[in-house]
Amino acid sequence: MVRKPVVSTISSGGYLQGNVNGKLPSLGGKEPPGQEKVVLKKKITLLRGISIIIGTIIGAGIFISPKGVLQNTGSVGMSLIIWTVCGVLSLFGALSYAELGTSIKKSGGHYTYILEVFGPLPAFVRVWVELLIVRPAATAVISLAFGRYILEPLFIQCEIPELAIKLITAVGITVVMVLNSMSVSWSTRIQIFLTFCKLTAILIIIVPGVMQLIKGQTQHFKDAFSGRDASIMGLPLAFYYGMYAYAGWFYLNFVTEEVENPEKTVPLAICISMAVVTVGYVLTNVAYFTTISAEELLLSNAVAVTFSERLLGNFSLAVPIFVALSCFGSMNGGVFAVSRLFYVASREGHLPELLSMIHVRKHTPLPAVIVLYPLTMIMLFSGDLYSLLNFLSFARWLFIGLAVAGLIYLRYKRPDMHRPFKVPLFIPALFSFTCFFMVALSLYSDPFSTGIGFIITLTGVPAYYLFIIWDKKPKWFRRMSGSLALMPIPSCDM
Repeated sequence: MVRKPVVSTISSGGYLQGNVNGKLPSLGGKEPPGQEKVVLKKKITLLRGISIIIGTIIGAGIFISPKGVLQNTGSVGMSLIIWTVCGVLSLFGALSYAELGTSIKKSGGHYTYILEVFGPLPAFVRVWVELLIVRPAATAVISLAFGRYILEPLFIQCEIPELAIKLITAVGITVVMVLNSMSVSWSTRIQIFLTFCKLTAILIIIVPGVMQLIKGQTQHFKDAFSGRDASIMGLPLAFYYGMYAYAGWFYLNFVTEEVENPEKTVPLAICISMAVVTVGYVLTNVAYFTTISAEELLLSNAVAVTFSERLLGNFSLAVPIFVALSCFGSMNGGVFAVSRLFYVASREGHLPELLSMIHVRKHTPLPAVIVLYPLTMIMLFSGDLYSLLNFLSFARWLFIGLAVAGLIYLRYKRPDMHRPFKVPLFIPALFSFTCFFMVALSLYSDPFSTGIGFIITLTGVPAYYLFIIWDKKPKWFRRMSGSLALMPIPSCDM
């Protein structure tokens, strides 16, 4: 049977366990003497919800390397179509998550929905891979982009030392972890500011691009669909790149319990965010092609920098700063959301109880935030991060597809379930098919990397039976697990 979380109070350490079995305590209930209710407060408004989604979706990709789509489509016109279609399909996925988030009002995102529909084993495998590899590696990768671009204006004429990049990256990761440990309000306020920085960066590209169009700079759009014909494998790969660029629309569902009036806020935040991001992405690519030819774009390692150097003169030095701020926003939004995934998994008994504890004064899931710090630092200073992400990229779409397929299952299994927001059935059907198609594509196009990722993911199965199901553990094993789960943390007034 699944380990039952133990309700424990560590009053001397300043932490309390959030709750048991995934249900937040009622505000009016009575507690036993000496115990106090500590919950994550509802501090996420509509604006903060929009900033979490937009601020996490828009990272470095749209500014640095949109050439993956162009490279696999073969023409300017087809690449713009792919960007638009990927935006619409991502909206379909986001709308499906809006229905799930308003029907199942618990934080945790993919993990919670898979747990509700398919049971504890696939849910545990999901959080196992996310905790050990996916999230630390993804955070380290986006943080390295932050470190590189924050230093670029200081190393204009020479190569940036790798050690300097990693040291600045480590500082950035530390700031994000401390910020998310101190205050939910400050994390979301800074996320709002960084979201405006991202949108400003996009406008810095779009506005000169529109001016170029008004001046008649349309030569790169003539015969927009001519060029190298896209191969049968090229278009699906272009589609994969596009969907990856839009990833992040699901993060608000990780913090559902902290959203004010989630039945209205979650769907509205998702719709506004996806409309803004889709229009912004398409117009940014249009702006690039007013100044850069398809051939030049494919040769550029940083498209936004190349574009700004041609049109903005000395102001082009500001672009790397905006890219760095964009990366910092993705770091902050990702840590904020995924820490709630670990908090919920601990509350459900799939991770040590320590991770479901909340700071009594800050009302933050501090242990669930801090657990990412050493793992991310290890990833930062060792190994090939990009290979790790390639190994496990298929797992993201597999579990997202499962979660959305679960929506269809719930429609038939629980037709009377309260659904404040409901989407037409073809939307989750089309989106889940798209996710499974991308998983199949990765198996076909790169069987080696996908096979390794599949094996790494499967290690979650024996781990589930070892840590969760196996009751007759040796005493030494139980002592070790118990000391990890109930380890007190010294009080601190951060």
